Amino acid sequence: MSIITSYDFSEDQNSHFLRQILLFLATHKMLPTPINYALSYEHVSGSNQKLSAAIDSLLKQHKIIDKEISIKLYNKFISDNSLESFNKINQDLEQLINNTRNIVSETGQKASDAGIVFEEQAATVTSIKTSNGLQEVISEIANEATGLATISRSLKEELDSANQEMDLLRKELIKVRESASTDALTGLLNRGAFDKALDDMIDQASGSESCLVMLDLDHFKLVNDTHGHLIGDSVLKYTGNLLKKHAEPHHFSARYGGEELAVVMPNTSLKRSAEIAEKIRVALEHSRLKKKNSSESIGKITVSIGISRLNTSDTAEDLIMRADNALYQAKETGRNKVVLE
Repeated sequence: MSIITSYDFSEDQNSHFLRQILLFLATHKMLPTPINYALSYEHVSGSNQKLSAAIDSLLKQHKIIDKEISIKLYNKFISDNSLESFNKINQDLEQLINNTRNIVSETGQKASDAGIVFEEQAATVTSIKTSNGLQEVISEIANEATGLATISRSLKEELDSANQEMDLLRKELIKVRESASTDALTGLLNRGAFDKALDDMIDQASGSESCLVMLDLDHFKLVNDTHGHLIGDSVLKYTGNLLKKHAEPHHFSARYGGEELAVVMPNTSLKRSAEIAEKIRVALEHSRLKKKNSSESIGKITVSIGISRLNTSDTAEDLIMRADNALYQAKETGRNKVVLE
């Protein structure tokens, strides 16, 4: 079972993407199927760098992206397998619980049988008149007690083993949960987790200021075109790490889409949000990123930032729109700056 990634670009962006997608499909003789459309959408929108790198590699090798290759690309780079992971773990948990229940039930039956034997032997003891007969009964009781002790030890071992398996499954659930909310490239929250964090901030607003910071790397397409998608990925990772470094512990840093990042800042004033955003901007501007193998500089990387402040009547869309407008203003007035709504 899999689910398709949700897309949240603006109407104008989608119209632009549509023209690019149709051209891309026609150029590479790909049928306009839903899977091919999803592949080309993520590719031309720049929202899936690993997929784009794989497609670029295939095209450089002059390979035709046929139905079989499309399905492989979709399953590897778009399909969300977290539900399958959850189902597998749930099946393992159910089997473990059933096995443990059977063990406990079987052991309980054996203990019950031993109890009946003890009662019968106790009744027999009262009627015994010779020492030999009493010795036989005591011997039988001792044997039953030994058997019951063995059953108890076996049950303990089985339960200890079950506890160990439960711990492993619990850790797997934590990993899957984290994977389902984390962007694989940057390690930041993904779009779904961003939406939840923003909704939670709006729902839990308690009168103190809260803000949304939107960041967009300047001329990022030029970085990809000049140095390749792997370098572009490295720039995104580096910028993501700056967000983690400068955002406060109660903030939520996310990859909003493509080269656009965001920080949800509950209980944070507009002034403080601007200070943090400026630290991120300055740190990136002063960074001197180089290619790992050749130490060749990839040039100065900058980011434009827009910030909106939560109003009591705001929806998530309202807050995003105002932050986007501020970000657009930063882009239009020279880039590499922080603009408040």
